[in-house]
Amino acid sequence: MFQIRIHGRGGQGVVTGAEMLSVAAFMEGRHAQAFPSFGSERTGAPVVAFCRIDDKEIRLREPIQDPDCLILQDPTLLKVIDVFSGLNDKGYLLVNTSKTFDDLHLRAIVEKLPPGQAVIVPATDLALKHVKRPAPNAALLGAFAALTGLVRFDSVKRAIAEAFPGKVGEANIAAAQEAYDMVLAQDRARQAAPARV
Repeated sequence: MFQIRIHGRGGQGVVTGAEMLSVAAFMEGRHAQAFPSFGSERTGAPVVAFCRIDDKEIRLREPIQDPDCLILQDPTLLKVIDVFSGLNDKGYLLVNTSKTFDDLHLRAIVEKLPPGQAVIVPATDLALKHVKRPAPNAALLGAFAALTGLVRFDSVKRAIAEAFPGKVGEANIAAAQEAYDMVLAQDRARQAAPARV
């Protein structure tokens, strides 16, 4: 079973992102579940959503304490809660920001993860560019597909189109595509870089 925990704020599409990810997995014939955990239900309040993906029926229903992948939609949460709680040293980390891991003081956390399993994507910038709204969820799903390989990008596109029909869906798919391409480019650059001694 692969478990994903998404941290963000109300209004950023955290819950919808988890739902679209579960739909993408379901389209590939796998079992999936997505559910949120709310504090105060208002725009800007911290929100956590969970997604589980497996090849067999999922019987767990409790919140994810030990995620295989952590998606951080809003890095301002770093000052509010311990978003990295339970992330193991083989996990994946995806952060929505245009800053570097050093700027965010996350270098020590990133270095505990396998090379290439922690990436930064300016998903909000991509959403503003394509969707004209600061909703980074679709872009982050594209980045997730490239980072983990857990779901195919084609399935992500279909899930986005199902959630957002018409031009809104097309714009979200464009943001997801750009994020997907960014992560693949980062991976190619990392692999081409000379090894540090």
